[in-house]
Amino acid sequence: MAHEFRLPDIGEGIAEGEITKILVKPGDFVKEDQAVLEVMTDKVTAEIPSPVSGTVTEIRVREGEVVQVGSVIMVFEKAAAGSKAPAQKQEVKETVTVGNGKSKASATSTAPTPAVRRDSSEPVLAAPATRKLARSMGVDITMIAGSGPRGRVTPDDVKNFSGDTGNTLTSPSTRSSVATTSAIATQKSEKRVPFAGMRRMIGDHLVKSKHTAPHFLYVEEVDMTELVSVRDQLRPVADEEGVKLNYLPFIIRAVISGLKAYPVVNSQLDEAAQEIVYKYDYNIGVAVATDNGLIVPVVKHADQKSLLELSREIKQLAEKARNGKLSLEDVKGGTFTITSIGSIGGLFSAPIVNLPEVAILGVNKIDKRPVVRDNQIVIRDMMNLSISADHRVVDGAECALFIKHVVEQLQAPARLLIDQPL
Repeated sequence: MAHEFRLPDIGEGIAEGEITKILVKPGDFVKEDQAVLEVMTDKVTAEIPSPVSGTVTEIRVREGEVVQVGSVIMVFEKAAAGSKAPAQKQEVKETVTVGNGKSKASATSTAPTPAVRRDSSEPVLAAPATRKLARSMGVDITMIAGSGPRGRVTPDDVKNFSGDTGNTLTSPSTRSSVATTSAIATQKSEKRVPFAGMRRMIGDHLVKSKHTAPHFLYVEEVDMTELVSVRDQLRPVADEEGVKLNYLPFIIRAVISGLKAYPVVNSQLDEAAQEIVYKYDYNIGVAVATDNGLIVPVVKHADQKSLLELSREIKQLAEKARNGKLSLEDVKGGTFTITSIGSIGGLFSAPIVNLPEVAILGVNKIDKRPVVRDNQIVIRDMMNLSISADHRVVDGAECALFIKHVVEQLQAPARLLIDQPL
């Protein structure tokens, strides 16, 4: 019996996704819950499992296509109850020459897919992990012929190219000169890459935010001198626990205190219902820069976690984000977002609100500056905080008072250690 498989609702108000990878082909037998394709949204890349066991009879989408939730993406011929999957692997016998000049059959292996040669002017199709592998191996991915669908470069292609196992047309002695000559011959004044994938999803989300929410920016400075000292004192304790303690857990603590004092900043606007929804959970999104763009995993119930617990979870989420391993659960449910560019520099920033949230905090660099204390010019560790807010929900005065509260917490860091143990 034929079964039409529609792109499921993967939650968090996501209405569409880009098909980044199709994992099966017509004629393949799949088991229920077996991953059949990968879909990228503005929040995460997720594997979509088959809802049934059966044979793929039709695939109605292609890689790179943006598909609406509810659209038919595949058709299966459902398997009868108790039936088993047919054999899929095509086996071949390879021969190797032995010392006496005779040949003998080697172990059975799977026939590789022949490489598809690609026009050098076309963009390279490759997953982020594949590109990262190529960079780590010092391989120019544009020189590789992909063996995947539509010429997509796979990790095996990269390894084969690096090891000269047959996917290149040159010998080790000539590859370098040919590659150099080819690079010079194809040198151009510009490079074009598709505005697609995660970059397009992020762009769409930010455009919606700027066009929907009237933003306003408020910037205040904070004297971090005492917090710098406290953090330096606590670092050996954290090191013993195998945790690298930075300033972000302290800032999260201060922000949560401010959200409790000014709950409208921890709210969301439900436009369909025309209601402001005040959130009682404190789920803090932490922006992470990755090769594919900025991703915001969420620390759930951050108010219930110690400084060390916050540090561990932030590190784990950041590593998952950079390795493309985040799940939808890791990125949904945020109530307030923090984006930190302090390690790069900059006096202040104007971050874009992460809808449906109503505010986002930008954390900037800590810098030694001359300031006036008791009519004396002294050198202090100073930092600027930048907050962007949705003026439909948050008034300027509320935003300023919220930041004032956060600053007071950061300038008296002992308060941040009271509610939870280190």
